[in-house]
Amino acid sequence: MAAEQQNEVKTQQMEENKENSIDESLGLEILQIIKDSQQQHGLRHGDYQRYRGYCSRRLRRLRKTLGFKMGNRHKFTGKKVTVELLSDNRHLLLVLMEAERAWSYAMQLKQEANTEPRKRFHLLARLRKAAKHGEQLEKLCESSRVDAKTKLEAQAYTAYLNGMVQFELQEWKSAMEAFNKCKTIYEKLASAFTEEQAVLYHQRVEEISPNIRYCAYNIGDQNAINDLMQMRLSAGGGGGMMAEKLEALITQTRAKQAAVMSEVEWRGRIVPVKIDKARIFLLGLADNEAAIMQADNEETKERLYESLLAECRDTIQAVREELRTDVKQRERAAEGADSGKVSNLQYLHSYLTYIKLWTVVRRNESMAHALQAKLKEPQTDENKRGPRPQDLIRLYDIILQSLSELSSLQGLEEDHAFQKEVALKTLVYKAYRCFYIAQSYVLVKKWSEALVLYERVLKYTREVQSKAKSLNNSLKDLPDVQELIAEVNAEKYSLQAAAILDTDDVAEVPPQQQIKDTMPLSDRLDNFRLDPTLLSKQPNLVQFPPDFQPIPCKPLFFDLALNHVAFPPLDDKVEQKGKGGITGYFKGFFGFGS
Repeated sequence: MAAEQQNEVKTQQMEENKENSIDESLGLEILQIIKDSQQQHGLRHGDYQRYRGYCSRRLRRLRKTLGFKMGNRHKFTGKKVTVELLSDNRHLLLVLMEAERAWSYAMQLKQEANTEPRKRFHLLARLRKAAKHGEQLEKLCESSRVDAKTKLEAQAYTAYLNGMVQFELQEWKSAMEAFNKCKTIYEKLASAFTEEQAVLYHQRVEEISPNIRYCAYNIGDQNAINDLMQMRLSAGGGGGMMAEKLEALITQTRAKQAAVMSEVEWRGRIVPVKIDKARIFLLGLADNEAAIMQADNEETKERLYESLLAECRDTIQAVREELRTDVKQRERAAEGADSGKVSNLQYLHSYLTYIKLWTVVRRNESMAHALQAKLKEPQTDENKRGPRPQDLIRLYDIILQSLSELSSLQGLEEDHAFQKEVALKTLVYKAYRCFYIAQSYVLVKKWSEALVLYERVLKYTREVQSKAKSLNNSLKDLPDVQELIAEVNAEKYSLQAAAILDTDDVAEVPPQQQIKDTMPLSDRLDNFRLDPTLLSKQPNLVQFPPDFQPIPCKPLFFDLALNHVAFPPLDDKVEQKGKGGITGYFKGFFGFGS
């Protein structure tokens, strides 16, 4: 906490230099100050509560420095910054921090309102409070002592806060007008300065653009949905204020289109689609696949694949629950089992499962391509673990498992063309898996095993080429087999050369160094041999702990003759007890009986 406050003091001194950059007139770099404060105090990680605490502490320091106290500890006296009091640009900063504190509290409540809807009322109250402080700042900046740049930034800041209020109230037209005003001012400011200074204004314009498109769509501009979907694609997995609203909007648009969708055709069979969730998913399938194809980087593509798979799993779960609850469906399934034709709902379930499994195949193939590219790049940092062939083997294992599940889909057992396609794809991915297993053996210098696996790869590729003649369209979505054959032939020659060189190296080594002798130095003092391990940190000097040595033990004696010895009688020496009773007692007592 103390370190954080020290950082705040340093930040305050730097910002005071920005605020006092113009001596004759009052100036305040509003956007620069709030962006720096937000990035340094929590908003980089979305922690609005921390930023609100910073704004409160900053306000307390400003009031103390300016002598602008709200009464004393016993009584509160409200005071406002007026044009007459405007003698220092820190008065403007005071109002700006009040607006930022209210705005950050509103954003904190917005995060909490997902689980507690009642907090939405408090959220709107704090946003209105922030807009009110923004309007106060704009009125103060109308003074002739404030420079033109600060006036424009104050107008843009106030327009942004008013737009946020109208956006949360779903007053789309008013919100769009406010955001457009804010965007126009920032664009004008960006054109008036150098490129380095204009970067911040351009970033602000990019942040506002999704809000404007969203308002335009809700007003009635149907073309705006395409722009919003493009923005979601270019976001690259980033969250933010608009993320949830964009997803809800796209789902709502697909739901409207799903009202007219009643059936789908797959593998020559038309299946009616009565489940709304399945309709929405199938309508958005083409858009999702197009977005994946247009993705710029692997991170965005991976995020879109995961989103599509999650949506597909939810849809399959909805269809599966419908299958369980429909009793008549079970009866039809039992009747259809004899005829060999599954019901429409079961066939729809198989179609959705096919989409899920094939998406898994494409996702892992995309990841494999990325790893292959990294595998061919030279390794710069030796301490950093790079990609290895074992990573690719795992990906191809998952692909082969998905293809195995594809071949056992219910309703496609008699579809011979489908089974041939799956078998052909399985051969292709088996060849690639076998190739990278061979690569992993090359790394550990197991030349014979790697050569056998390369031959297995060529065998798989020959089978693929022979079977692909009857299935011309089945290889268009698969990796190039000819490229794999050329790579295997090149690797075979490299492997043979490496094996020969490795054999020569072994032959040149002296026989004394080839044999790894574990005998310690103390046991071979009469034999000279170069042993580099003696100069290492763990030289083999003596055997420790030493072996046990045999020593003579103490003999044990057993007296076996004692059992056969006859001892002499000792009756005459044993004392005899008297038989006289009490008279004998007195005799013994006085010594008469002895």
